[in-house]
Amino acid sequence: MTDTENDIPKTTFAALGLGPKILQSIEEAGYDTPTPIQAKAIPQVLLGGDVTGIAQTGTGKTAAFVLPMIHRLERGRARARMPRTLILAPTRELAAQVAENFEKYGKNLKLEMALLIGGVSFKEQEQKLMRGVDVLIATPGRLIDQFERGKILLTGVEILVIDEADRMLDMGFIPDIEKICALLPPRRQTLLFSATMPPEINKLAQRFQKDPMKIEVARQAQTAETITQYVVKLSRNDDKAKRTALRRIIEARDVKNGIVFCNRKRNVDIVVKSLNKHGFDAAAIHGDLPQAYRTQTLDRFRDGDLKLLVASDVAARGLDVPAVSHVFNYAPPPKDEDYVHRIGRTGRAGREGESVTIVTPEDEKSWEGVLKLIDQEVKDLEIPGLAEEIENLPEDTGGRGRGRGRGRSNSGRDSDGRSGGRSRGGRSRSRNESVEDTSDKKSEAPAKAKTKDDTKPESKPKPSRGNQDESKPKSGRRSGSKGKSRKDDLQPAADGVRGFGNDVPDFLKR
Repeated sequence: MTDTENDIPKTTFAALGLGPKILQSIEEAGYDTPTPIQAKAIPQVLLGGDVTGIAQTGTGKTAAFVLPMIHRLERGRARARMPRTLILAPTRELAAQVAENFEKYGKNLKLEMALLIGGVSFKEQEQKLMRGVDVLIATPGRLIDQFERGKILLTGVEILVIDEADRMLDMGFIPDIEKICALLPPRRQTLLFSATMPPEINKLAQRFQKDPMKIEVARQAQTAETITQYVVKLSRNDDKAKRTALRRIIEARDVKNGIVFCNRKRNVDIVVKSLNKHGFDAAAIHGDLPQAYRTQTLDRFRDGDLKLLVASDVAARGLDVPAVSHVFNYAPPPKDEDYVHRIGRTGRAGREGESVTIVTPEDEKSWEGVLKLIDQEVKDLEIPGLAEEIENLPEDTGGRGRGRGRGRSNSGRDSDGRSGGRSRGGRSRSRNESVEDTSDKKSEAPAKAKTKDDTKPESKPKPSRGNQDESKPKSGRRSGSKGKSRKDDLQPAADGVRGFGNDVPDFLKR
């Protein structure tokens, strides 16, 4: 069954069947009217059936399952190591955001929650699990790790939520989810929520649900109407041109705060250095950074102490900062669907926002895929003088990494700024040439060293492996004046007798 936004009448949270303590928390949070996905999903979740919810990002999907779960958990009590509900999230940031929702809406109820994510100490979470938790929010890897340690029993789970379902299933989590589902009781409620649900992913999702009610309140992959989308097309592929364009775009727009998305983690670091070098307030966030640093950076961004957050797609899902004014794509994303999630970080909760995507000649095919997916026109953004500045830029010889990571630029260099090579695997021609040059210099080194050291005392050469110093024979290596091995020394002489000859030691003559 599929419902559209037009089929959902306007209602209130009180009419959805939620308890008074939850309604009080909602009112204290400043909300009075549910979003379309909340209005339709909450009653269905309260009934206990499986639900697949599809809605564009920023429409309140998290609250659509958090609120009815809290209502159902109000009755009952948690047991040691046996969580009553389990929520799986693809990233640490998304899991942390779900936890924040539970703290906000469940503050008037005595519910225990544990958050299992990478980069956080086990000790505190283990203590909570031993006392018993009503809600367990986890990334798949950390959950399996704790289960294999014997810290968790999943036989008491009543509700399973797979948040950002398409991302979970598409990021290689299928084996982990299958393993986790096998540990859960067969009689459970399973909820899947996502902004997109491609057909191939939908088939896989059906394996984890029984006759789910599908609630679709917006066309899949539809971007929010509150976002004004722009594209800036460049004539060159090299990263120096892209970094220049990014800075000019930020300078030209009224940016209160913004997120810059890069396709590769190394590009994130390079872009941050470039922005900081030119006076912009920017910081990085990606999967290789420590969790404590990532949390601190996100907090600074939320609090308004940081203007630009440069991120990999780890921040594209679940980053709930309501007042982001701009999103910048350093390149179209590798997966077309991720474009919807990226730009969905702005224009949230009815606010207006802008997105700008930088497209080079080698990005054209990817950009066409994005346009086909969202099925709408994106305006060209004209930055005065940018085209001329890009054309006059010197050749980018030191760039590291491209957003797309494939193909070569018009300057004849690949995405790493190396001539004639690929960005991944193998060495480029110029890299090999430099190695060969080094080898040639090494062969000439002895002659140069001799000239340099004419006035110095001659040093003894270090014995080689094949010509050991006779005074220090080593086991298994050549020794003796003629370099014979020990094995050869033990061979009998031609006449069958072996002696010292003229070299008899003095102590044998006494």
